[in-house]
Amino acid sequence: MGLALYALLLRLVAPFNPKAAAWVAGRRGLLPHIAQALAAEAAPRLWVHCASLGEFEQGRPLIGGLREQYPGHKIVLTFFSPSGYEVRKNWPGADYVFYLPLDTPDNARTFVQLVQPKLAVFVKYEFWYYYLRELRQRGISAVVVAAIFRPGQVFFKPWGSFFRQILAQLQHIFTQNEESAELLRGIGLTRVRVAGDTRFDTVAATALAPPRALPLVDAFVADGAPVLVAGSTWPEDLPALAPLLRKHARAMRFIVAPHEVSEAHLLEVEAAMPGLTVRYSRATPATVAEARLLLIDNVGLLSQLYRFGRFAYIGGAFGAGLHNTLEAAAFGLPVFFGPRYAKFQEAVALVALGCAFPAHSAQELEAAFDRLYYNEDARLKVQDVSLDYVHTHAGATGRILRELRVKS
Repeated sequence: MGLALYALLLRLVAPFNPKAAAWVAGRRGLLPHIAQALAAEAAPRLWVHCASLGEFEQGRPLIGGLREQYPGHKIVLTFFSPSGYEVRKNWPGADYVFYLPLDTPDNARTFVQLVQPKLAVFVKYEFWYYYLRELRQRGISAVVVAAIFRPGQVFFKPWGSFFRQILAQLQHIFTQNEESAELLRGIGLTRVRVAGDTRFDTVAATALAPPRALPLVDAFVADGAPVLVAGSTWPEDLPALAPLLRKHARAMRFIVAPHEVSEAHLLEVEAAMPGLTVRYSRATPATVAEARLLLIDNVGLLSQLYRFGRFAYIGGAFGAGLHNTLEAAAFGLPVFFGPRYAKFQEAVALVALGCAFPAHSAQELEAAFDRLYYNEDARLKVQDVSLDYVHTHAGATGRILRELRVKS
């Protein structure tokens, strides 16, 4: 009932909201489209589901590992959210990329019958009742990887028996930490293993890989001025971030990559440094050389941009919640963000290590930033500790792959 109401609400707001419109349009005629796409290919398949783009980054190394370990199988990748599907619908690492049909008995039955996966992998969360029931009834193993649980979740409430039954249908749950595993064992689940967070494998591999050619960004940073990369920013971040940009506009350069590329937010960023900002899509080597702020008005570049930085600001923590800090930490960057980070264990760890710096206001952000900006020895110490943290926590993908069993 709740999911049906959610779908109805999205249909009602779709004419006024581009993201809702994409969600609705993407599910129009979806099952016939999936049937047609799969009809010509008889190879066995592995199904990986990600809610959105963040979960995809956690699932990416595992998909690569599955492809290597089972080269005769095709990978079917599904998303619930447009922010994941629209960015990765042409990703070459998967053989098929689809929206996931809504979790209804008919949809689950039809989808599983069409895909016939030998294994189903759900990344982090989204425990869909009818899909898991259908997989169990067909004898298909379903696992969750990079899962994280907290005591306040419904699974651990006295009235949460229905939701505990959903988890019980999983063949295995691979958690990010021991606390999550203990919570699950406390409700009687035993097929649990602490494997860690696969994002560490993603970001470590990105940092070590040959860099993608980005000539406009190379031209922007060519003068050697220190660069702050602000990734996944929201309008709520600007009141704290904009004063810092203006204060250091003469001595530094800034790369700002909004979380959602809306015209309204792009205009807000431009207003923070009027006359000194150039949009990536409109830039030339000459114009970026004159600008102090390069505004990234497309998606898919952010993980490659941190290599140009000396400092990083991560958006979201002045609003609903912090975005990915590990991408910046993998390059050894000191990380700054707003106050809402307590639910993100990697951010909590980086703060404890002295590598990340939360702030409640523009004044706190400026003070934290300047302590490192004017102390190169302190910045280099942060760099070393951040790199060590990322690399010592890598390896979750291998631990998971060693446990998975795919039927022939």
